[in-house]
Amino acid sequence: MKETVKIIAVLTVVCLLSSALLSYFSGITFARIEQNGIDAINDAIRVLAPQAVRNEEFSVSGLAVYRLFDAGDNNFGYAFIAQGQGYAGTIKMMVLTDMAISEINGMAVLESVETPGLGAKIKENSFRGQFVGLSVIPQIILLKDKISNKNEVQAITGATISSRSVVRILNDRIEELKENIK
Repeated sequence: MKETVKIIAVLTVVCLLSSALLSYFSGITFARIEQNGIDAINDAIRVLAPQAVRNEEFSVSGLAVYRLFDAGDNNFGYAFIAQGQGYAGTIKMMVLTDMAISEINGMAVLESVETPGLGAKIKENSFRGQFVGLSVIPQIILLKDKISNKNEVQAITGATISSRSVVRILNDRIEELKENIK
């Protein structure tokens, strides 16, 4: 009995110390993690829209949307986060559209845990490049064959689910934006 109480006391002290240390370090790193997320978003906007000198953030359905302004302080488009379930986990993208939200002018994958060598190809320029100048009217269509229209994207061979997920996420988010921004 005496030995059991001793073991319980030692385990309790170890657990309390571990919890205190985890809480302390979580508090220290929280601000840095938040800042890294903001920096990743700003970097993606800078890459997708180098002409943007300023942006204004607002929220649509709880997700951030950025109005982009050029050097003449003209609003030339929107950048927004689009995220949803992929094959292996969440896919999070930064997307740039024109003012009418009728065309995508660029897309960057911010976070993804898709299968290396297959689904991870959604991050590559060969796939992402298809979204530059892509019409979203009536909506984006995914094809396994060659594309022939301005609203079509060719799927990645061997990663159809990841490709389909990107298109579904974009179509859903763009529709949501169209309804709430106009």
